[in-house]
Amino acid sequence: MNTLTKRLFWMAICCLPFIAGCKTQSGNATSENAISDALYQNLPFEMPKVQQPAFPAYEVSIVDFGAKGDGLFLNTKAINDAIKNVNQHGGGKVIIPEGIWLTGPIELLNNVNLHTEQNSLVLFTGDFEAYPIIATSFEGLETRRCQSPISARDAENIAITGYGTFDGNGDCWRPVKKGKLTASQWKKLVNSGGVLDEKQEIWYPTAGSLKGAMACKDFNVPEGINTDEEWAEIRPWLRPVLLSIVKSKKVLLEGVTFKNSPSWCLHPLSCEDFTVNNIMVINPWYSQNGDAIDLESCKNALIINSVFDAGDDAICIKSGKDEDGRRRGEPCQNVIVKNNTVLHGHGGFVVGSEMSGGVKNINVEDCTFMGTDVGLRFKSTRGRGGVVENIYINNINMINIPNEPLLFDLFYGGKGAGEESEEDLLNRMKTAIPPVTEETPAFRNIHISNIVCRGSGRAMFFNGLPEMPISNITVKNVVITEATDGVVISQADGVTLENIHVESSKGNNILNVKNAKNLTVDGKVYEELGAKGEILSLK
Repeated sequence: MNTLTKRLFWMAICCLPFIAGCKTQSGNATSENAISDALYQNLPFEMPKVQQPAFPAYEVSIVDFGAKGDGLFLNTKAINDAIKNVNQHGGGKVIIPEGIWLTGPIELLNNVNLHTEQNSLVLFTGDFEAYPIIATSFEGLETRRCQSPISARDAENIAITGYGTFDGNGDCWRPVKKGKLTASQWKKLVNSGGVLDEKQEIWYPTAGSLKGAMACKDFNVPEGINTDEEWAEIRPWLRPVLLSIVKSKKVLLEGVTFKNSPSWCLHPLSCEDFTVNNIMVINPWYSQNGDAIDLESCKNALIINSVFDAGDDAICIKSGKDEDGRRRGEPCQNVIVKNNTVLHGHGGFVVGSEMSGGVKNINVEDCTFMGTDVGLRFKSTRGRGGVVENIYINNINMINIPNEPLLFDLFYGGKGAGEESEEDLLNRMKTAIPPVTEETPAFRNIHISNIVCRGSGRAMFFNGLPEMPISNITVKNVVITEATDGVVISQADGVTLENIHVESSKGNNILNVKNAKNLTVDGKVYEELGAKGEILSLK
């Protein structure tokens, strides 16, 4: 091999990792061949193959409709006109070229692939008046919010693909808690304008935003706001999700980046055949309600090969809240979550707390969580109702989890893990035990295996309801090191722990159990452990 050949050879070898990490320009980004059939092999439940959209060869550029990528011109009409044109021609591709494209709300229509080319940035305007107030669902309740920057309703065969970025301009909308910023960051934010709630130490971008917050008793849904004028006054509080896809079929999000959402980032609701593949979702870690993706009441979905960095829950499964969710009666079901990385978030993979319509047949596999507040998070509370069952989780790696790598919290109080005291939780648990009704949530048949976590708070916390213990939970082949505490199990029936190794600052392999029945630890059965509790060993 001569010198030149050797140089070329080593240059090729050195470039391989870079080439492998790049997104390739594909002539057909929506080909079903891009989604491997291997995803469906050996699933623990029956699931149909998720249908992928396909589009005719027809394509237009938004530039053809008057769009300008200078970051100054408002392109709302041009982009939506291009989408309407492709829809009226029977479908195809709307191309967003390189540039900064300032715009208001974009509405997707049947058979349209909104395709972003490399170095394209779609920036949504910070003008609140550009977003009409509409009837919608948020945090599981029927309410009003501003129209989302990207939306579709009752659509079929739609996609957002390519290599570009959609920026929701969320800093214009979001309140910020003082405790989530450094002293200098907080000072700069307060000096920028806005309104300060000094008692709660929360900054709001406008007086209308603060007024909207004061009208909320239950999460972020205002009460006592009746007239159109009153709704308009709190418009800045009605922060939309960045992408809202409702009652739609055959939807694909592939290749693109979504960032800086006003509230939740991606919110598919009551959709069927929904695919998320090879995308990035990026929200500031301090962003209030900055969930990465909330898959709600959807059927047949893939969340694969993606990266999530969130200010709240990262990959979250929901199905409506309380009576609204039970009345809708649409469980989130048949979902594969595979090959994803989560960098920040209140939870890496989460079910709840709005799960009143039920959740079933979820397979989570081969994911990495780095620095999420909790790793695997199951949460609900009395009043929700709904059944969460047939959840299968395998091969999850985690590092630097401040709280629990595995958490079941059926006394959820609305705050992120670590944001409330142990005393607050205990006070909620002291209330009288109600009878089991349709308002009682149930978590059962959940199977977790092959978990490795280095660095965490308490290793595991199972906290069911006295009237409805969490049941038939298996946890196998787990190694958790550098934890602050061991495993705590309360209000559970039929938990099986097998081959669990926990190293904590309070001692290794500590298992604290009370109010539990039919607990099996490495084959040894404990039929009943009462309220007095008992400290056992995992080995």
